[in-house]
Amino acid sequence: MARLFGAIALALFGGSALAVESYTIDSRHTFPSFEINHLGFSTQRGRFNETSGKVLLDTATGSGSMDISVSAASISTGLEELEAHLRGPDFLDSAKYPLMSFKSNRLIFRGDKLVGADGVLTLHGVSKPVRLEVEHFYCGINPLRMKYSCGADASALIVRSEFGIDKYVPAVADQVKVLIQVEAVKD
Repeated sequence: MARLFGAIALALFGGSALAVESYTIDSRHTFPSFEINHLGFSTQRGRFNETSGKVLLDTATGSGSMDISVSAASISTGLEELEAHLRGPDFLDSAKYPLMSFKSNRLIFRGDKLVGADGVLTLHGVSKPVRLEVEHFYCGINPLRMKYSCGADASALIVRSEFGIDKYVPAVADQVKVLIQVEAVKD
């Protein structure tokens, strides 16, 4: 049965199916972060410490996909009281919504460089389309691990109230800058 499925897939997708490379997110080098204006005084920053997922890349055809999950409870700001508040029902409600995710079946390439990804961000139980802009993309042999890896720096602006997180808007900004530095290791 597996051979039949493989033959059908090869017939439908031709040789390009063989060019797709699978990567696993390196959770030790992937930390989504955020920036938000706090009462007009300062920019507050934080990050998430637990990220997992898969990326499929076919640089020959300029296509691929990604499926990334982030633990909402893994938020880190440097202040335990703030982290507890952000995990609670006023903001992330991590007990009810333990995972945030980004799923994309439309990666955007310029030549062989990844420059963006259109996908769906699910946050606080709400799913909305989001475009990630990729500022940096590089693949090569990681000299420490001696494994082929890819990395990127991506960002997006989201409006938190669109995801049902509207506590203290507008005093605490509605617009949030999301920054993602990601590394993934070829399977």
